[in-house]
Amino acid sequence: MKRLIAVVFLLLICRAADAQVVGKMFPAMEAETVEDKKVKLPGDVAGKYTLIGLAYSKKSEDELNSWFQPVFQKFIQKTSGVLAGFTYDVNVYFVPMFTGINAAATGTAKKKALKNIDPQLLPYVLFYKGELKTYKEALDFEKRDIPYFFVLDPQGKIVHATSGKYTEEKMDAVEEKIE
Repeated sequence: MKRLIAVVFLLLICRAADAQVVGKMFPAMEAETVEDKKVKLPGDVAGKYTLIGLAYSKKSEDELNSWFQPVFQKFIQKTSGVLAGFTYDVNVYFVPMFTGINAAATGTAKKKALKNIDPQLLPYVLFYKGELKTYKEALDFEKRDIPYFFVLDPQGKIVHATSGKYTEEKMDAVEEKIE
């Protein structure tokens, strides 16, 4: 019983933290593709719903990766035949964040991504190098070992936030906001 109460309490805390950022504008961020092309969020994605996943530690990056395949299948992969009309027109970006002393590892991470990430997914991976404080404060990053996900409306306002490893329930909630 104590364990159940603890789990419910943790879920409520996570929901409360997520609710604190919903309704706010996503803070300006400049990131790069593996080819060093600059992408400015949310400016360059204005006009469409956008799903952004952020991770700023190795452990959180591993959990971020758990979202790659399901998000690719749901929002990116083009379907044909009967299902061709049921595709989403949404931007998707996974953003490992390199801050402080780890910022020097950005180039190495890009090279590793070129080798290890499916080429179809590479355009959706951005690399951020810079300070973290602005994003921690604006986006309520409480724990460094989990990734954070934000659904932005076409104007760049956060309409949904979640965190942690991929689950179908989290994907359903993201999909509901994008529809």
